[in-house]
Amino acid sequence: MFRKIAVSLLAGVFLFSAVALFAGGQAEKARAADVDYTDNPWTEGQDLSGKTVRIFGAFVDEDARRFNRSMEIFKEATGINVVYEGSGDFESLITVRVEGGSPPDMAAFPQPGLLSDFVKGGQVIDLNQWFSQDYLEQQYDQSWLDMATMDGIMSGFWHRANVKSLVWYPKKAWDAAGYQIPETWDELIALSDQIVADGGVPWSIGIESAGATGWPGTDWIEDILLRIAPVEVYDNWVEGKHPFNSPEVKRAFEIMSEIWFNEDYVLGGTDGIVLTPFGDAPNALFTDPPSAWMHRQASFIPAFFPRGVQVGVDADFFYLPPIDEEFGRPVLGAGDIYGVFNDRPEVRALARYMTQGISTKAWVQAGGFVSPHADADLSWYPTEADRRYAEIIANADTFRFDGSDLMPGPVGAGSFWTEITDYVNNYPNVNLERTLQNIDNSWPGR
Repeated sequence: MFRKIAVSLLAGVFLFSAVALFAGGQAEKARAADVDYTDNPWTEGQDLSGKTVRIFGAFVDEDARRFNRSMEIFKEATGINVVYEGSGDFESLITVRVEGGSPPDMAAFPQPGLLSDFVKGGQVIDLNQWFSQDYLEQQYDQSWLDMATMDGIMSGFWHRANVKSLVWYPKKAWDAAGYQIPETWDELIALSDQIVADGGVPWSIGIESAGATGWPGTDWIEDILLRIAPVEVYDNWVEGKHPFNSPEVKRAFEIMSEIWFNEDYVLGGTDGIVLTPFGDAPNALFTDPPSAWMHRQASFIPAFFPRGVQVGVDADFFYLPPIDEEFGRPVLGAGDIYGVFNDRPEVRALARYMTQGISTKAWVQAGGFVSPHADADLSWYPTEADRRYAEIIANADTFRFDGSDLMPGPVGAGSFWTEITDYVNNYPNVNLERTLQNIDNSWPGR
């Protein structure tokens, strides 16, 4: 008897579940039927629901989850499915896929130089064919459009940015000492001298990074060059059309050297520069009293701060000041540019969405993300630091991408790193012109 009752109850449960599942499915279909997938700003009146766009990129884990959340507005409005795949082996795999004839619809490139290779191969769609110049100028500052223009085509669109032109300092000790934020390079040097006079060490610098040792030094050179020469010089330099062994680049090295090789300015001297891991270099700011007072590094560096250090409370930053007034307030940075490989209506729709600030809103609100879009609202940023990053980019007279990331690998990820390291290691018994010529000689095709 018990068994029959149990069987009857079980059957009832299965029947109820089946009915509920059917009803749920019908309700879902009813809800879907209520959505007008043509009523949105991105599909140009077409119903593209059920279509899929595939994106491949280098960011993974939490960044990938935040990206997917930022796509929800588009997916709900259009019914288009957006599938993102991230891989730490992006650089090698994207080449295999594109050269093998099976590219993703879009790819997020953290290094525009790699995208440029595909542009040269004629494998990237020119977005000037999809969007008018007026539309693009509404979405981005001209600097971003300039950086996306490769070999005469609009090679992609920008979706994430970070700022490199920053100097970090220990806020509480700084305020207690009464130090002021420098607005010019001369004021920065005067502040360094004041810190020395007060018995402190102005700078903590570290360029050690295993096989990539030297890269923080390349950022210094790029930041300085943007402050002492026309932007055209910078652009030609990263393309190999303007030599390292030139008056402008040589002067950038000399200005950097005035700080790096001043024995009173840098914690540990030249040995400290070469031997200190870049992620450990800011730690000197947070001893009591500070072992050093300033550290030039990008907006990602708080991830390397000691546990418990809070930006805005224990640490703060200021914009690396301009040098020559005529070149204004340039900003060095980096970001992700999306190249497009396949032309279908749903891919065009997603590209239109992603060229608009609304596509970054969820990621911006999650923190640690700066939108390069002109219509991104500053109120979306969750912290004062995030808003200030965005304001620095928005107020830049010129924004340019990390130069070494744009150069061919043998230079940007090779001789530029190694020669700047040798330059520090061997100073003062080193010939700067020889250093610069060595980098020039390593440029492919020369």
